[in-house]
Amino acid sequence: MNTPQPFTRRTFLRSMLFTALAPAAHASTSSPHHGTIDAHVHVWTPDTHHYPLAPGFTHKDMKPASFTPAELFAHCRPSGVKRIVLIQMSFYQFDNRYMLDAIARHPGVFRGVGIVDETKPNVRNTMKALAAQGVRGFRLYSDRKKTAAWQHSAGMKAMWSCGADTGLAMCLLADPGALPAVQRMCQAYPRTPVVIDHFARIGMKGPVRQKDLDLLCRLADFPHTHVKTSAFYALGAKKAPYTDLAPMIRRLRDAYGASRLMWGSDCPFQVQDGHTYANSIALLRDRLDFLTPEDKHWMLRKTAEKVFFS
Repeated sequence: MNTPQPFTRRTFLRSMLFTALAPAAHASTSSPHHGTIDAHVHVWTPDTHHYPLAPGFTHKDMKPASFTPAELFAHCRPSGVKRIVLIQMSFYQFDNRYMLDAIARHPGVFRGVGIVDETKPNVRNTMKALAAQGVRGFRLYSDRKKTAAWQHSAGMKAMWSCGADTGLAMCLLADPGALPAVQRMCQAYPRTPVVIDHFARIGMKGPVRQKDLDLLCRLADFPHTHVKTSAFYALGAKKAPYTDLAPMIRRLRDAYGASRLMWGSDCPFQVQDGHTYANSIALLRDRLDFLTPEDKHWMLRKTAEKVFFS
């Protein structure tokens, strides 16, 4: 039997100190600023001998000439970003090796979104093999013409079906005009995780149009569909502090809930031409008073964690 210790002045003071510190300790671990995840980054290397560019691409397409994980960390770590979702870069096309090697070299830091050729046989097996190496989604280039053909493509049907069975996400670089066809795919494959990149690029070529935003909000009817609030440098006024995007973010938060929105920088493009990484993350962390601490926790960490790291 344990004998209780006498309650002295020293134990009283220690007890009071613990009580005073406990709320602060809890706040630090539950803060939305803790362990932020950047859900959208591209990396590449100037070493095109070991990692050759796909046919049709040249060194001129690599702007900047280099953006390696080390260069990324110099931007993201000062902002408290601990984990990153890597998006396969277009000029490597179906050769995902550089992204996979980055995942392997930094255990627990990266997850990947790969690119596969859906016209090749056994695309499901290709997806599963990449999933075993840290890939959790697949990028689909989603303009109006391509998405209209998806419902007649055996390979695309196989990809969406595999996504439903395995939890691998279809990650769409979509234009607003593609969203009706995306809606039809979501209806056909309601269990497939879907992630819409960069607000479906609404506001990229002009002001944010409400009819485009209405189309994007209709996809909120599908509970496995998510939206990246990302690429602020390219949308709306295209100028920090990016607060002109606040009404669109608020509309999406109200339609989807913060638990289906995630932040991404879209580096290295977010850190070019006078734009900064800190300004991108600050929009959600500091500049939108309608976002609650819980909203920020989801958008800056938990949603991406759920989709790409679970």
